Amino acid sequence: MSKRDLYEVLGVGKNATDDELKKAYRKLAMKYHPDRNPDNKDAEERFKEAKEAYEILGDAEKRSAYDRFGHAGVDPNMAGGGMGGAGFADAFGDIFGEIFGGGRRGGGGGPQVYRGADLKYTLDISLEQAATGFDTEIRVPSWENCEVCKGSGAKPGTQPQTCRTCGGSGAVRVTQGFFSVQQTCPTCHGSGKEITDPCVACDGVGRIRKNKTLQVKIPAGIDDGMRIRSAGNGEPGVNGGPPGDLYVEIHLKPHGIFQRDGDDLHCELTIPFTKAALGGTLEVPTLTGRGEITIPEGTQTGKVFRLRGKGIRGVRSSYPGDLYCHITVETPVRLNEEQKKLLRQFESSLTQGGEKHSPKSESWTDKVKNFFS
Repeated sequence: MSKRDLYEVLGVGKNATDDELKKAYRKLAMKYHPDRNPDNKDAEERFKEAKEAYEILGDAEKRSAYDRFGHAGVDPNMAGGGMGGAGFADAFGDIFGEIFGGGRRGGGGGPQVYRGADLKYTLDISLEQAATGFDTEIRVPSWENCEVCKGSGAKPGTQPQTCRTCGGSGAVRVTQGFFSVQQTCPTCHGSGKEITDPCVACDGVGRIRKNKTLQVKIPAGIDDGMRIRSAGNGEPGVNGGPPGDLYVEIHLKPHGIFQRDGDDLHCELTIPFTKAALGGTLEVPTLTGRGEITIPEGTQTGKVFRLRGKGIRGVRSSYPGDLYCHITVETPVRLNEEQKKLLRQFESSLTQGGEKHSPKSESWTDKVKNFFS
């Protein structure tokens, strides 16, 4: 069976750059890798085909020979050989990291070193606290060296031994089909040390989980969902790796009066219909004290009043936002007979006045008449 064109295998043109070849190969290798397609012979063949194509086209001399003479210009036994040139090893090394994960290797072939995991802490605060900022303390889980074994994990009087499985390297090489894969040692879990007589206080871990108290400064203007990074206060690293970070995520508790929208605040003001009809002044709450707005005669539900600078100054803002007061006119309820009589007289006087007292009502009535006619 004749072999396919190598450029066709990788899905690139003959003028493809080295980077384009590498990206095309990595994409195919990730898709057809045997570990992602167990017991799939077709995927295995596709993987081998892509591997052979990149081994040839990724090498400048072999690519030149292939471009001139086709498959006859390259070694037919190359696919069964080693890993190829530096270009192939570089691309395939990237795939190892994406498929198997893994940490950074220590210098000189030592145990694998891993950065500690990041932690998240959710802090519930009030709107007032978010506006002004404050300092607080939080308690987060942490690890401390075991006082009994001094962090070695071994029972006092004994010492960890060099791992017999990996010889202290922290990694083993496992054959997977036609190539081998380096993985974390299953015995020592990458530490390179084997504890035959573990410490009873920490079960051989060398660390004990405890809570620690941290001081956190909440800046003024912080908003819901924002995070504060506390460097180095996450999980500790493995085998001497750096610790992770702690992220304090802010959650604003619901407020009884205000709703926040960025740097602006919104509130709903309910006024009696007499105040809406006659007008007057109205005292309104703000985060910094009391405010006052003037209600003009004939104010309707939905009217919005804006108080400049009475919102919140955000953490990245130069000026505070505004406060928006949304008016709702309240209809009186549970009227006695005398009040109902007065309202009927009042309604009659409005009807005699016509459109000048109820312009919106008259306009609506005309629209309804036009609709049905």
